[in-house]
Order: sequence, then C-alpha cells, then structure tokens
Amino acid sequence: MEVCGTHTVAVFRHGIRGLLPESIRLLSGPGCPVCVTSIKDVDTAVALSKVSGVVLVTFGDMMRVPGSSRSLYEAKAEGADVRVVYSPLDALKIASENKDRRVVFFATGFETTSPLVAATLFEAEKEGIENFYIYSVHKLVPPALKALLDSPEVNVDGFILPGHVSTIIGSRPYEFIGKDHGIPSVITGFDAKDILEGILMLLKQLDAGMSDVQIQYRKVVREEGNPRAVATINECFKPSEVYWRGIGTIPESGLILKDKYRKRDITEIVNVDVPEGSEPKGCSCGEVLRGVKLPTECALFAKKCTPETPVGACMVSTEGSCAAYYRYRSG
Repeated sequence: MEVCGTHTVAVFRHGIRGLLPESIRLLSGPGCPVCVTSIKDVDTAVALSKVSGVVLVTFGDMMRVPGSSRSLYEAKAEGADVRVVYSPLDALKIASENKDRRVVFFATGFETTSPLVAATLFEAEKEGIENFYIYSVHKLVPPALKALLDSPEVNVDGFILPGHVSTIIGSRPYEFIGKDHGIPSVITGFDAKDILEGILMLLKQLDAGMSDVQIQYRKVVREEGNPRAVATINECFKPSEVYWRGIGTIPESGLILKDKYRKRDITEIVNVDVPEGSEPKGCSCGEVLRGVKLPTECALFAKKCTPETPVGACMVSTEGSCAAYYRYRSG
C-alpha cells in the first residue's frame, strides 16, 4: 500500500503499475488529507463561512469537497466570504488587513502542514492579531495506519510510507508496523527510481522474513525526523480522537489546540450546530481509502462521479486515488 496521495499520482505518472509483475499489487491508502476530511467537518466550515463577520480562508483543494448539501465553492457562490490561500501566513495577512472581521483558517493536512499552522499562530501572538482563528481538522498518519492494520478487512503485505510526512516525524513512529504486525515498510521518495527501489526493498524484506522500517529517501528523511518542527507542533497542539472519512473514529489521530492557544479555536468563539452527515449513496470512497476497493470498482467511477462533478472526496483532490485513476486510466 502506498499511503501517500502524492505517491499514488507518481505511480500513475511514471507508469509503474505497468512495469510490475502481476504478483505485485499496489493499493492506495488514506494519505490524502482532503479525502479523509469528514463530511461534518466540511459542513462545519461551510456553516462558519456563512456566519456574519467571518472570512473563511482555505487551501484551494478544499473548495470543491462535497459536504452533505454543498461545498465551500458553492457557499462562496451563495455570498459567503471564502478565500483561497497558498499558506497560513496569507490568512494571517488577511486578518491583519480586516481587523473588523473574524478570519478563520480551515486548517487541514497531516504532519507536513501542521508545523506551518503552529508557526502562524506564534506569529499571530507576536503581532497581536487577535481576530485570527483556526478550525483545526489536522490529522496524524501513524494512528491511521494502526487502525487499518487492526481491521480484519485490510490485507497488506508492505507499506510504502509517505516521504513528506516522514521528513517531519522521521521513521520511529512507524516501528509498531513491524513490531506489532510483522509487516515491512519503506519510506520512499517520489521519482520513479525512488518508488521502484522502495518496492524492491520491501520485496527483499519479505523474502528475508524481515519487518523493519527502512528509509529509501535518505536525502531528505532521518530516523529522528525534524525535531524542531515536531516541537513546534507540540507547543500548540495535542492529540485528540477524530473522525476520518471512510475509516471512522481513531484515538489520538487528530490535533486540537492546547489551552494556551484555545482562544484561537473558532469553535470556542462561534457555535455552529452541524448534524452528522452521511456518505453519498453508492460512493465507495471509504473502501478506497481503506485499500479494500480500487476506484474502478466503485459503481459511480467515471460515470456519475468525475473530477468535474465529484460525488466523493477522493475524486476532488489531485492527490485523491479516484482522481488519479480517472486521469491516468487509459494507461
């Protein structure tokens, strides 16, 4: 299983599936933060965007993720002040220029983006920008892998672990994969050579009966990761139970603000009552994210569900498994 959505796209772009023997099957995992953001979290962001005096700021790939009734893109079309940025610091700049508004950054992503959000919170405190808030739906990768491995329906012989996330956390948080489950894993880069070498390293481990965490992506990833980035996360956030779309509620897999920064949590300031949303009828995003189904096995794939008219989140992001399968399906 390649966990990272960027790996999924790279596998298709380089035609790697066509180079592998039939005995090796690649599955896509839950490594797309857009895809695992729950319907309720999208609905909450939409509801916040409609509160008077609120500017909702987000990354572009969150705009078209379907909620239970509408996306942020549709909320913007209906008059909500929703803005797209490339960095949390851009959201902070909007707050500094609109001090009569509450500016809320929809904080999505894994361990790769959470240090940036934490650093932005530090800057907000330093500059005294009191109208800057976040709605945190950050998630942590290792607990999700544990949840997958604890599920009887998931059948994986090895993991291609995410390169970007691992630059932050290193290899040690994944050691449970081998110790508790006897499954080998390799952290790889994103070039064709990187991925193929990672697969070869997995096969060699399997042949030798090994179940280690190995690093192919040595030019970027260290065993200890980036201690400064991890410390930045830990200064602002603490782990919490959170719901992953398609997987369910996973303990200690989300990040919420610590008490020192709780005043920056928009849900502490603005109360929006959002009911639980249900998955679209016929959508197999959940099974795809768990590696139980391939996107092409979904009845809606390339029919009712396309990048132009996405039904599920996996068809929205460029890192989504369904979007990658759709774009490269002719190969």
